[in-house]
Amino acid sequence: MKCEHCTRKECSKKTKTEDQENASVDVPSLAQENGEKGEFHKLADAKIFLSDCLACDSCVTAEEGLQVSQQNAKDFFRVLNLNKKCDVSQHKVLAVSVCPQSLPYFAAKFRLSVTDASRRLCGFLKGLGVHYVFDTAIAAGFSILESQKEFVRRYQRHSEGEPALPMLTSACPGWVRYAERVLGHPVTPHLCTAKSPQQIMGSLVKDYFARRQNLSPDKIFHVIVAPCYDKKLEALREDFPTASHGSRGADCVLTSGEIIQIMEQSDLAVKDAAVDTLFGGLKEEEVRRHDGASSDGYLAHVFRHAAKQLFDEDVGEVTYRTLRNKDFQEVTLEKNGEVLLRFAAAYGFRNIQNVVLKLKKGRFPYHFVEVLACAGGCLNGRGQAQTEDGHADKALLRQMEGIYADIPVRPPETSAHVQELYQEWLDGVDSPRVQEALHTMYQGPGLRAVSRDIKW
Repeated sequence: MKCEHCTRKECSKKTKTEDQENASVDVPSLAQENGEKGEFHKLADAKIFLSDCLACDSCVTAEEGLQVSQQNAKDFFRVLNLNKKCDVSQHKVLAVSVCPQSLPYFAAKFRLSVTDASRRLCGFLKGLGVHYVFDTAIAAGFSILESQKEFVRRYQRHSEGEPALPMLTSACPGWVRYAERVLGHPVTPHLCTAKSPQQIMGSLVKDYFARRQNLSPDKIFHVIVAPCYDKKLEALREDFPTASHGSRGADCVLTSGEIIQIMEQSDLAVKDAAVDTLFGGLKEEEVRRHDGASSDGYLAHVFRHAAKQLFDEDVGEVTYRTLRNKDFQEVTLEKNGEVLLRFAAAYGFRNIQNVVLKLKKGRFPYHFVEVLACAGGCLNGRGQAQTEDGHADKALLRQMEGIYADIPVRPPETSAHVQELYQEWLDGVDSPRVQEALHTMYQGPGLRAVSRDIKW
């Protein structure tokens, strides 16, 4: 079975390493193989270049594959077991951050509301020995707000001689990896420099939260629960370590499906618990999301902000128009018959290919594109909503989409916690710390330490 992002015939089905086949975890009341299946994906006997293929969870170098294979349940339980030993100097504070797009999967599996499912998941993790469980929605709020400001700046300085548009979103690690490893110029200058929610959450936990708790960042083991395997690769980015401490923002990424496997093999008595916040004893009372049908909704938030800031137009509900397929949609702002803003959402590799082709030819009419590697968006990530034979579980996906749509929307501008963090953590919304903590740079092919012309 080929990976869902790639269209090449050479791509082969997932395989497991010998270490995975023999993996076991010393954890009371859990089966020996805690979610080890399907964590390390590689191309078997495929003699192709990385530059030929989308950088997805099946297309990684050998070195990266080894690092990704270490981000699994075995590593998670290694730290849990370490915390039970007598040498306190070796203990870690375990923090788990859960992506909003994973919660509908847990809600569907538990047959609970999304808030109750969040509390059930939190209670289970704390029963295992996790100290803190966070929601990454706060990090997504930062990423969206910084994307909004960057788009307005780009629009204002855009010219034919020095094009700053279109701006392409950078929250999807599969897409960003493909842009950096394969496309390079003229695409990478169009990538939004705002860090992804996962990257920002890593800084929040390892920098802000660590300082609040009087902890060294290396004393925190930070786990991300996400809907796709590409998030594991994102944790390996070279600029991911927190700026001043050299500690990776995410030490381990587990998919929603891997967490469910752990839960299904456990006989722990679960007591529901409220999700933590970064602010000490405060708890999250109810799950909130941003305004996207299956993602964090960068398009809708940036569109509304740009309409107001650039044209003093207040936009209520954003109206999407489906074009070539359901995964390519358009949104426009019009006044007196003139199109002021033209945005698009392009999900899935085939739509991405069309975007890139038109961009290279200079025939691209859009100011902004929300790009996601997974067809159907983040809810359809391969780390969840999959059948046992690796195909998308369409019935489960429809259920998850309904659950996600029912979660109340909270615009990031209205989040008191985000505004508080801008002041307390970053010294204000326009301080140099904002650029350092919330923005990144991109490299093109040939500029990275690992050559893209490696054969497997």
